[in-house]
Amino acid sequence: MPKIKTCKAIAKRFHTTTTNKLTRRKAVKSHLLAKKAQNRKRRLRQRTSISRGDLANLINKLPYI
Repeated sequence: MPKIKTCKAIAKRFHTTTTNKLTRRKAVKSHLLAKKAQNRKRRLRQRTSISRGDLANLINKLPYI
């Protein structure tokens, strides 16, 4: 039986933690940063975990993570 291909575009955007949870970057940090407060930009730097609803969609695209 052939191997399942990993969607590389998705694999570059998500990382696993040591407890095998998927993490992602927060949105709204790519442009128009001058009008955003420094506290808001600092919070957007941190990575966050993925919700369970989104995790179900990613399992098929990332079979080996």
